[in-house]
Amino acid sequence: MGFKRLLGAIGVGGPSVDTVLDGGAVLPGGPLPGRILLKGGETAVEVEYVDLELIARVEAEHEEGDSEGAVAFERFTVGGGFRLGEREVRELPFSVPLPWETPVTELYGQPLGIVLGVRTEVAVAGARDKGDLDPLDVRPLPVQEAILEALGQLGFGFRTADLEYGRIGGTGQQLPFYQEIELTPAPRYAHAVSEIELTFLASPAGVEVVLEADKRGGLFSSGRDELTRFAVRHEDAVALDWNREVDGWIRRLTEHREAYGHGAYGHGEPHTVHESGHHGSGPGLGTAVAAGAAGLALGVVGGLVAAEVVDEIGDFFEGDDEDD
Repeated sequence: MGFKRLLGAIGVGGPSVDTVLDGGAVLPGGPLPGRILLKGGETAVEVEYVDLELIARVEAEHEEGDSEGAVAFERFTVGGGFRLGEREVRELPFSVPLPWETPVTELYGQPLGIVLGVRTEVAVAGARDKGDLDPLDVRPLPVQEAILEALGQLGFGFRTADLEYGRIGGTGQQLPFYQEIELTPAPRYAHAVSEIELTFLASPAGVEVVLEADKRGGLFSSGRDELTRFAVRHEDAVALDWNREVDGWIRRLTEHREAYGHGAYGHGEPHTVHESGHHGSGPGLGTAVAAGAAGLALGVVGGLVAAEVVDEIGDFFEGDDEDD
């Protein structure tokens, strides 16, 4: 196996590193397994530590406009304190836990345009060097997928997704950024809202679901944003009638109920549990959400063509050092 990156900051003839992630897409809060391959250079060296960083491409709003940059949101030490001999090849297996709020990068196997990466940093004799970024693919948790599936079956469509730097007040958010999934409204709500923005904030207990509606203005009123949130447990993924549950959320949001109506898991208005545990009917991959996600991979979503998505991701992984 070839090594992807010579650690140039350590010096000519120094060691090289390659990070291999095992398996396919991983889950938020789940393990990220893999291995780091180190190859010694022309002389033996003392490896002080080997770290992994999780990196996200994040958008930030400023008074003068929006910008994008790389944000490190987790770091793990996976090895160190050993001597790497001349031309020696050493393998460091690892399995590290992803943060529960790790953004989702794909839905039904289709990319959402969210860019995450894993970067390896090696310290040798006081010199530190960062290796290449390896793409990280994350699929939704079962309860997240159930909610997205329900939205699709209710007629909502996927528009785009991004990562926003900042915090949502009144939530248990842990990371310095959050993911927004923008949806076109279902026909029955198109008269009331122009767009729904969805954010998942997962934790070991469950998921906070934050919904924001861009409400249309009336004859004597201007448009405005309405924000509300709901809390669900992980075990609810197969216990609820999700079409009914999510439709109730949207009705309360569009009817201007109080914002942030539900606080703790299992509290607030009681959930209606379908006896069969089935969460909706109809074709899974044929929902509007899946169709929108597939559209991102194949062509245009929100005016962004697939080639531009590929270029943006490629620029991030090739030029990340300049963004730190």
